[in-house]
Amino acid sequence: MKRLLLLLGTLALIAPAPALAEDFDVETEFQLHPWVKLKAGPIDLSINKAVAYLWLGTVVTILLGIVLMRVRLGVRPGRRQTVGEQIYEVAQTQIAEQGLPSKAIGMWFPYCATLLLFIWVINMLGFLPLPISSEKFHIGGLAIPTFGIYAATASLSVTLALSLMTFVFTHIEGIRFNGVVKYLRSLVPDVPAAMKPFIALIEVVSIFMRLISLSVRLFANMLAGHMLILVMIGLVFIIHTPPWRFFGLPGALIFYMFEVVIVVSIQAFIFAALSAIYIGSAIEPDH
Repeated sequence: MKRLLLLLGTLALIAPAPALAEDFDVETEFQLHPWVKLKAGPIDLSINKAVAYLWLGTVVTILLGIVLMRVRLGVRPGRRQTVGEQIYEVAQTQIAEQGLPSKAIGMWFPYCATLLLFIWVINMLGFLPLPISSEKFHIGGLAIPTFGIYAATASLSVTLALSLMTFVFTHIEGIRFNGVVKYLRSLVPDVPAAMKPFIALIEVVSIFMRLISLSVRLFANMLAGHMLILVMIGLVFIIHTPPWRFFGLPGALIFYMFEVVIVVSIQAFIFAALSAIYIGSAIEPDH
């Protein structure tokens, strides 16, 4: 991957800058143009680049789960099995057991572990140059898809959909384990009667703020990381005076490594951990 980025960067530096600058625009990198238009009344179900990345992420997540945790397991684990066991241990001990009550771990551990692996895969795919694009360049009369980086989690609609699942599951489980009345009472702390309407309003707002914060946290971090990388690469095309034009590529590589090594995993872990905590607190609201 490092060699590929260095090669692309070198080609960008030696290429005619004015010609490339006309085609490069950071703002257009995150526009989603429909590839296949599908509508169900007012709901837009069109297939675009984000949907393609989600499909790819789903396939890769399934394959990773099968290869790392299902295929040819042994008493003496090899490197592949060790990686699978480490992922499983993190999901169980650091996410499920920390956020879920013991009576709900068996039911909700698969969901939290799937969130961890799926979001990590989607985030990581966002930093691999892939030819998933409607744009093409021509070589010898052949139309070749443009390689680029794009994170589906840099789309708010994607992160909001993931957060909405946790939001719905949280309240369904709260009602299922405690009943409607007891669960609704648990949302309002024990305060004087005169303050209860005001506190209840605050609690309702805070519940919906969980939905917003959970989705925006992941969206903002992934969007900011990709914007920084694209802006630094854009300096190669915008600034034509040496040595300043040569600072863009090293800056992009620094941000790239920071995102891949740290941000990708941390954001997947935080999303899964908070989902476990929210569901667990609804099941046992007194703890």
